[in-house]
Amino acid sequence: FIVQPHLGRFNTNDGRLRFSKQNVVYKSSKTGKVDSIPASELNLAQWRRVCLGHGIKLGTSTGHVYKYDGFRDTDFEKISEFFKANYKVELTEKDMCVKGWNWGTAKFSGPLLSFEVNDNTAFEVPLSNVSQCATGKNEVTLEFHQNDDTEVSLMEVRFYVPPSQSDERQDPVEAFAQNVLSKADVIQATGDAVCIFKELQCLTPRGRYDIRIYPTFLHLHGKTFDYKIPYTTVLRLFLLPHKDQRQMFFVISLDPPIKQGQTRYHFLILLFSKEEDISLTLNMSEEDVERRFEGKLSKFMSGSLYEMVSRVMKALVNRKITVPGNFQGHSGAQCITCSYKASSGLLYPLERGFIYVHKPPVHLRFEEISCVNFARGTTTTRSFDFEIETKQGNQYTFSSIEREEYGKLFDFVNAKKLNIKNRGFKEGMKGKIDEYSDSDDDQHDAYLERMKAEGKIREEGNDSDESDGESDESFNPGEEDEEIAEEYDSNASASESSEGGEESEDESAKKKKAKKAKVVKEKKERKPRKEQKKQKDAGGPKRPMSAYMLWLNSSRERIKSDNPGISITEISKKAGEMWRQLSKDEKQEWEAKAGEAKKQYDKAKKEYKESLQQNKSTLCKKSGGKKDDKKRKSAGADKDKERGGNDSFKSREFIETSEESSSDSDHKSKSKRKKVNPVTVNAVIRQNRLRLLLNDVG
Repeated sequence: FIVQPHLGRFNTNDGRLRFSKQNVVYKSSKTGKVDSIPASELNLAQWRRVCLGHGIKLGTSTGHVYKYDGFRDTDFEKISEFFKANYKVELTEKDMCVKGWNWGTAKFSGPLLSFEVNDNTAFEVPLSNVSQCATGKNEVTLEFHQNDDTEVSLMEVRFYVPPSQSDERQDPVEAFAQNVLSKADVIQATGDAVCIFKELQCLTPRGRYDIRIYPTFLHLHGKTFDYKIPYTTVLRLFLLPHKDQRQMFFVISLDPPIKQGQTRYHFLILLFSKEEDISLTLNMSEEDVERRFEGKLSKFMSGSLYEMVSRVMKALVNRKITVPGNFQGHSGAQCITCSYKASSGLLYPLERGFIYVHKPPVHLRFEEISCVNFARGTTTTRSFDFEIETKQGNQYTFSSIEREEYGKLFDFVNAKKLNIKNRGFKEGMKGKIDEYSDSDDDQHDAYLERMKAEGKIREEGNDSDESDGESDESFNPGEEDEEIAEEYDSNASASESSEGGEESEDESAKKKKAKKAKVVKEKKERKPRKEQKKQKDAGGPKRPMSAYMLWLNSSRERIKSDNPGISITEISKKAGEMWRQLSKDEKQEWEAKAGEAKKQYDKAKKEYKESLQQNKSTLCKKSGGKKDDKKRKSAGADKDKERGGNDSFKSREFIETSEESSSDSDHKSKSKRKKVNPVTVNAVIRQNRLRLLLNDVG
């Protein structure tokens, strides 16, 4: 059976613990590291009360001790029966001392230092977590490796060791310290290094380092800092080709990380050139090399520098090297160029996860990924963002990925059966790039298509309403210039040339050219048509709501009551999910209501149009009567002029003065005509029409 306790080794890591007939397996949820205990080696099982409920302490015949906590009180009987039946080990209950006394007995049992008060354990210290041991007069100080995952971490513990009178030959303080150091994780560079790689370029931590390979740890020696990395802290090894195909990344994943002040380095990243070669000689005899590495290494080796480093590390750490799988991007590379936290890097899709190098490095396993999301780029439409959300609630956004990589990445994610958050994004990309058309044809979002269709219906309704009110549209000189000229100035140039007779053809041609240039200039400077919203007719009928909106209005209060404190955006998301889950019969009721509302809207719209047509016809009749009166008056005036021309006699002086005055008046009338602003004329006409309409309606 499987339980989910916490690992109780100073640091608390969530994970899964499985008891089977063959072994006990624990897998960390954070790092994916697996600890396996063969059932044949189990010889101790204790059930204890701890701060997080109950815990189990398991001991093996090889001297290793494992502690897990987070169990419930009801788990004791079930686990005890399983241990008896399969492991032949009895699960005993062990009481802990909770008196708070600080005077007791320190006992060393394998890798543990236990402090007991009256034969009951008060606390235990795993010696593998001890980083330093210092002695003083009757005192021993233990310092511990720091845990970055906890808010409070134990720094040091001091033990007072009273002088012993029974055995004067051995100092009790030194004996205590020797017992601690024999099992502690204190790195001491004793002996010669197996091999040395000099002046290697390291990206994390940044700098040039000499790497000394020892049998149990790795020593990074730089100009400023030194790091000692035990092989037990190495989780994974990666060998990744650079996008330029001329360099290689060698990545070492560490847990716990190496520390420098407040900075933690969970990854050690080395950068190599493919053209750099090396001849390597191990500082061991051929017999020792054969016995220790079993043919994985030889005393004399030569080849590319990155191959030598990776080969030596694989043999010493005894872990596989992960390389990219069969993924190939648009350019043929096995990685994708992107940005993470404002730094550019490379994202490698692997067979079991993703890894990003190099600043900061990120490794995400498929089993810890909850979903992925393809989002449009915020700065430009030529790129998109790739978002990964983990089961712990963390989100990683890799931005500025080229659009050409979308199809390859989408097919890779789909093949790995990862949960894609927005299936509709690929549908939107199809029309612009042909490469995206064959990746996800079988996926169809019916609700999304329905909402798109309803949006088109609304847009058509808007266009029809706006076309009815085009007579009230505001005047735009750049767009309506030709219509204004036809309505007001259609014969103005002809009448002026015939009456005045003073402008030559050359001058008129120059004016026409100037006028055309002006129109072109206005068209260049005008704003795009999309930015100008046409005013809707306030007197027209209101468009009907869709079936979804009718259902939402009736269900909004119920959603609020079922989810107290929910925000407006969350109400919309929740309503969308509930609408998708409704059956066809339930939706049919609201669709029928929406259809009835649409019929009423069409009827009201038709009546409204008819009323507008009647109002226009009345306006035309009134304006026609006024024009007839003007024609009659002008005809009467012409007749009077003809009669007066036959009877009257004018002197030469009077004729000259009258011609001058008439030319002056013609010139003034021309200037007045030129100064008339079409925008003002249109605004006046529109106001007059509006007044007439209001009078008729009143």
